[in-house]
Amino acid sequence: MWSSFQTLRFIPTLMIEFLHAYDFEIAASLISFIYIYLSIKASIYLWPIGLISSLLYIYVYYEAQFYADMGLQFYYAGISIYGWFYWKKNEQKNAESSELRIHKIQRATTLKLIYITILLCAIIAFILKNFTDSPIPFWDALTTAISITATWMLAKKIIENWIFWIIADFISIILYLNKELYFTAILFIAYTILAFAGYAQWKKSLIAEAV
Repeated sequence: MWSSFQTLRFIPTLMIEFLHAYDFEIAASLISFIYIYLSIKASIYLWPIGLISSLLYIYVYYEAQFYADMGLQFYYAGISIYGWFYWKKNEQKNAESSELRIHKIQRATTLKLIYITILLCAIIAFILKNFTDSPIPFWDALTTAISITATWMLAKKIIENWIFWIIADFISIILYLNKELYFTAILFIAYTILAFAGYAQWKKSLIAEAV
């Protein structure tokens, strides 16, 4: 009886220590859920929420030695500011005719983006391998390069950004589990599922706008 009572008293202490150790990761993950929801809805408010999430993840990735992902968060912060003003500017021109629309990417642009992504991956991997102690330079570089491309496509409201996110998110799940970033791994599992939902939602909106 006494042993059970002591165990019950110890549980809150364990929970507090656990939350203290992962508080930044938990906060970043929860805010990122809001970000992905707003992305699916194509809401302009995804950008300020994304900015907050990026600032939190800069610390999380620094602690985990995911330097490319940490650098990516600086890019996310910048693109969040850009996307916010870019979407706002188009909305203010004319709410009905000039608002930035969801659209498909041209084949020539797709090839250019793939080439750029490969080049980015090679450059980032070289930097990580030779100038950092990153344990997985190639995979870290790959997810970073794909995410850079996907975020730019999101800012331009290109529907195929979701396909890029699905690829990046799936790879990231494996990497974060390996690094024991469990909350972030759970987040990216949700990201993968929501990326499919996002593609479906944007495709529905694209068809509705074409009618």
